[in-house]
Amino acid sequence: MARQSGKIIKNPFMSLAPSPKSLTQLLSVSPLKSLFSSKKTPPSLSIFVLSFVFSFTFLGISIVRFFPASQDSIPCPMLSPSISPISPHSLTSSYSQIVLASLLSGGLNSNNEIQPRAGGTAMVPLPIHLVPGNLSELETEFWKQPDGNGYRPCLDSTIEYRKRSAKISVEKNRFLVVVAAGGLNQQRNQIIDAVVIARILEAALVLPILQVNMIWEDESEFPDIFDVEHFKKTLRADVRVVSSLPSSHLIAKQTIVTQMPYGVSPFWIRAKFFKQLNQEGVLVLKGLDSKLSWNLPSDLQKLRCKVAFHALKFSKPILQLGSQLARRMWIEGPYVALHLRLEKDVWVRTGCLTGLGPEFDKIITRIQKSQPQYLTGRVNMSYSQRRLSGLCPLNALEMARLLKALGAPRSARFYIAGGEPFGGTKALAPLAAEFPNLVRKEMLARDGELSPFLNRSSALSAIDYIVSFNSDIFIPSHGGNMGRSLQGHRAYMGHRKSIRPNKRTMLPFFEDSSISDEEFSRIIRSLHNKAMKPEPRKKERDKDVIAYPVPECMCRHGSGIF
Repeated sequence: MARQSGKIIKNPFMSLAPSPKSLTQLLSVSPLKSLFSSKKTPPSLSIFVLSFVFSFTFLGISIVRFFPASQDSIPCPMLSPSISPISPHSLTSSYSQIVLASLLSGGLNSNNEIQPRAGGTAMVPLPIHLVPGNLSELETEFWKQPDGNGYRPCLDSTIEYRKRSAKISVEKNRFLVVVAAGGLNQQRNQIIDAVVIARILEAALVLPILQVNMIWEDESEFPDIFDVEHFKKTLRADVRVVSSLPSSHLIAKQTIVTQMPYGVSPFWIRAKFFKQLNQEGVLVLKGLDSKLSWNLPSDLQKLRCKVAFHALKFSKPILQLGSQLARRMWIEGPYVALHLRLEKDVWVRTGCLTGLGPEFDKIITRIQKSQPQYLTGRVNMSYSQRRLSGLCPLNALEMARLLKALGAPRSARFYIAGGEPFGGTKALAPLAAEFPNLVRKEMLARDGELSPFLNRSSALSAIDYIVSFNSDIFIPSHGGNMGRSLQGHRAYMGHRKSIRPNKRTMLPFFEDSSISDEEFSRIIRSLHNKAMKPEPRKKERDKDVIAYPVPECMCRHGSGIF
């Protein structure tokens, strides 16, 4: 047994070798007792018992040998003798056995109890660490995981939805083609909406086309990033997915829609496109980003979660390397994933300044003036107004202050997700000065492992996604699509702690020098206490179910996934 916070955790994997006493007890209730007893036993009975034992043993060996292990099991590097022992600050010896059980069964919940995996189609994170040692109250609070309040994945659809699926899942006359633009997570959101729109229009979905990114010049196609067969198989009861248009529809008239209003409803989509699609057979949608309403009927909300958390599995090469890097980070103990949006294009698009000094700010300002088309919204606001409105990423100094106020220990390890920061090492210097254990994927990867993915920003972003997904705590510096996706994905797969900086409220306190460090820390922690409990999606605030899967995609009763 292992004990945490006074709670006893039972683990069937804990007793790996029976004691002599337990062996005696086992023999006392087994058929073998008669063979070891001093009393005389008829020879025929002894032969019968021995035959039974040997037959049962042979049957067990046959089953183990000829039945393959589950493909859903998680590779465990700790079992390899080539891996060095876990460092003392990471796991206690008793807890490592719980970790073993967890890796074999699918993970631990926030109370370190073994919980069932969420279905063979879902990506299952590595277990949360126990953090032993003499921690302060503030540090203990920092590492503490949320209470899931009993919410588990729950995607059971209505009878009406399932009845309609029988027809929609074999559709061969209507086809929807979607062109997804932007970075990886922007494309993921459009693919999710593409599946839902195909369902609304009762059309087959052609494998989405990934538009070449004009900023990163990434020419990756869908099969380069995602597992195509897994995508089709997971959605086969909801929407028919095909790799390409059939020859009968290649010469058909194709309506290409490039402009759609924001927040359209299923009723609007059917009224606008269904009749036309029925006549022409093919509909092409471009510019789909954030056009579908976040407030959908329950069945469609669950379909969005099914696509996001089950169907969109990364391709095998990406998943293998991402998982390897995550395990290398995890094996050394607990870690925090920081998604720092410090790339040059982010500063340009947000209309913000880096805080690195005049020479760097001049470069950003010059690009913003010469290429105003890249600026995203609120053009008339000054930099100071944008920053105080929470529209700018936190720079390294601001992130360091936030982490200190939240109670992060100086010895904590941080995985830095994101592209190369504008300003290089200088951009990260204030953060490294306070928290020296900063790790990037380039540091975790061995010689040549990242070579197949160089100059492929979507693949590199997917690797960051996987390592961040497995972290004990995830903190984005500037929201965005990856931040929202990981927040929801981590909540869906076990309520792992994610902290969204409340920039609009906290930044004025950053500039108030009259506040003591203790008071500043108290204020910052109070502003982020929602990280300690599941935050439900509120329709009146128009939140995305992918970021807030409670309560539409998670429930307190039942165990069914689909």
